[in-house]
Amino acid sequence: MIELFISAFVTLFVVLDPPGCVPIFSSLTSGGAAAYRRSMALRSTGIAAVVLLLFALFGEDFLTALGITLPAFKLAGGVMVFLIAIDMVFETRTQRREERAEAVKSEAQGEADDISVFPMAIPMLAGPGSIAAVMLLMSRANGIEQSLTVLAALAAVLLLTLGALLAAGPLMRLMGHKIEAMITRLLGVILAALAAQFIIDGIRESFGLGG
Repeated sequence: MIELFISAFVTLFVVLDPPGCVPIFSSLTSGGAAAYRRSMALRSTGIAAVVLLLFALFGEDFLTALGITLPAFKLAGGVMVFLIAIDMVFETRTQRREERAEAVKSEAQGEADDISVFPMAIPMLAGPGSIAAVMLLMSRANGIEQSLTVLAALAAVLLLTLGALLAAGPLMRLMGHKIEAMITRLLGVILAALAAQFIIDGIRESFGLGG
């Protein structure tokens, strides 16, 4: 169970990318009062948690209703997560996030706008990659105990994300953009390997191959 927890935790941590969300959140909430930043952090992680939990618990049934098999979803999800990993390594994901943040910020025209649902909760935290990752992890879990282990890993990552957003100001001063970029690239390499494993599992299950 410890191995499963670590594997799920690393996967979700890399996909949600709390270090990468910190500068975006800091930019979106700059100039706002401390209560506003705290409210946005709590609401963002809360909404993302609800979305990810729903897909974790009912995502498989949703796929079944659409006639999509789990091996097919593992292949598609693995490819999607791999593309996110490439973006992280070459920093294009961070660039897109920053551009989206600037667009939302300019639309708000300096007002204390509600950025908790969009873009923070969706798609920055509960985006296609994190939804695919949590569904893939739940599909690999055998029994209630392993499923609870995956959910515990998700809860731990979300709590870390909440802590990172609440401490966005001090973290930005401590971490800086260069260190944040280095961490993001390292996590991207790890995520690429995890995505490759998802693809391999999907191919094996599709063709009935053994482990």
